[in-house]
Order: sequence, then C-alpha cells, then structure tokens
Amino acid sequence: MKITVVGAGNVGATCAEAMVRMELATEVVLLDIKEGFAEGKAMDMNQTATLHGFNTKVKGVTHNYAATAGSAVVVVTSGLPRKPGMTREELIGTNAGIVRTVVSQALTHSPNAIIVVISNPMDTMTYLTAKENGLPKHRVIGMGGILDSSRFKYYLSEAMGVPASDLQGSVIGGHGDTTMIPLTRLASYQSTPVAQHLSAEKLEEVKAATMVGGATLTGLIGTSAWYAPGAAGAALVASIVRDQKKIFPCCVYLEGEYGQKDICLGVPVVIGKNGWESIVEYNLTDSEQAAFNKSADAVRAMNAVLDTL
Repeated sequence: MKITVVGAGNVGATCAEAMVRMELATEVVLLDIKEGFAEGKAMDMNQTATLHGFNTKVKGVTHNYAATAGSAVVVVTSGLPRKPGMTREELIGTNAGIVRTVVSQALTHSPNAIIVVISNPMDTMTYLTAKENGLPKHRVIGMGGILDSSRFKYYLSEAMGVPASDLQGSVIGGHGDTTMIPLTRLASYQSTPVAQHLSAEKLEEVKAATMVGGATLTGLIGTSAWYAPGAAGAALVASIVRDQKKIFPCCVYLEGEYGQKDICLGVPVVIGKNGWESIVEYNLTDSEQAAFNKSADAVRAMNAVLDTL
C-alpha cells in the first residue's frame, strides 16, 4: 500500500513520520515543490529505520506526481501556514489555488484515493475539494475536528490534573477560532461527566482555551503548530487503512445532517476503509444547535470567497 503526503513542511513531514513509525503502508511518498526538500526529509526519516524499528520506505520527490501513482490515501498539507495575528480565513486566496492544483494532479495518478485535507482554512479547502473533483462525498475528509478535540482533552486534563487518555471529548463545527464548538456537556472522565469534576466557570475557561488553541501556539512559536496536527492526520489515515471504524470529529459534506446542507463542517463520523462511512448524530441542545448553525453561517461566508477567485 502507498500513502502520499503533499507538502513536506512541518505538518506534512510530521504526519509522514508518524505514519512511517506506525507502518501504515509499505511506502510513503512525500512531495513538495521546493527542489530537494522532500528528498532530504525522506532521507532523514529513512535513516531512523533501524533506530525506530520500522520497514516502511519513504520516497521524497519534487513536484513529481507520477511517483504518487496508486496511492490509497493522499494527505494534503500544502499551502501557506499561519503567522502570528493571521486568521485561517486570510489564507483562502493563496491556498485555494494550491489545493485545487494539488488535488487535481494527485487524482490524475490515484483516481481511487481518499483525500485527507489539512490545509487551512480547512473547512473551505475541504468544501473546494468536495465540490470540484466529482468525488464521492465519503472520499473527502477534513482533519480539523480531530486536532481540536485533542486540544480540548489536553486543556481538560490540565484543568483536572488527570491523564488526557482517560478523557473523552469532542469538538464539532468549523475549524476556526470562533467557529469550533467544544461540547463540554458531553465530555467525560472515566464515564463520568467532567461537569462533576470542574465548575461551570472552569469549563468555560477550558472551552475558551480550546477555541484559540491554534492561535496560542502560533503566537508562541511564530507559525502554525505541527506535532499535534501531524499526529491527528496520521490517526485519521490509520483508521482508514486499517479499517478501524473509529469515531472522529471530521469535516465532511453534509446533506441535511445536523440541519445543514451543501457545506463541509466538523461532525462525528465513523472512519474506515471507504473513507468516512457514516455520520453520528448527537442530540444537541437548542443552544448547541444554535452555535452549530452560527458556525455554519461563518463557514459559508468563507466559502463564498471562492466564487470571487
């Protein structure tokens, strides 16, 4: 099996390394437009094989989509990263052109591939991919909700002083600082609601920290984060290629689910060998549904920018 990662920057390389160490495929192709960049990253990773004990081969190529032929999954990370003070929305113009070209060329050589979108603004880039390439909706997946949920559980674990692995929590809605919806009501710690362990005020603090989790890291390190986004992408791909049927919040095309149509937005989905296989519909409260609708409105406004390009 072959998996391709387009974009050998921080997120793409970290995602590729995570997949290599998990041995999700016999070959991982890392592609970039910068001459020698992906080749160097691939060589560096391959030189860790005996140290980490994996057999997957990494192949780095410069703008050579023929090398990606026959990929089961194509992970799209290419595009400009965020800088301090920059919103994901400000990236639409530049990254739309990049993602449009990348997906088209990747599908030319791997027409049956499942496309995983990480490029920002993720909801709009996922919508662009779903609408322009004639793919079955189940084969286009935006990663954002997995990352946001991981950050949500991190902030919960910090507030509670417990291992993040003992927590369950989901973030739905858009992958943006003002559009994501951490579902504090449904979050749990070893089968007990986290509301039994944290005050309402503390839960609001956790929710607020989660929503600006990406911006917080961008301010600290001067660019978009990469360890957690890369790991989130690898976890999504693992559930696809291993047919794990895991439930992850992912950005997918909605046709009436959660009261929304003709939009790609984060909802819990079952992930397996066919891509996203079904949507899990939570029983949202009126306020949660209102927040979801508001998030959809904001994402639609971003999507409308595509018509002006």
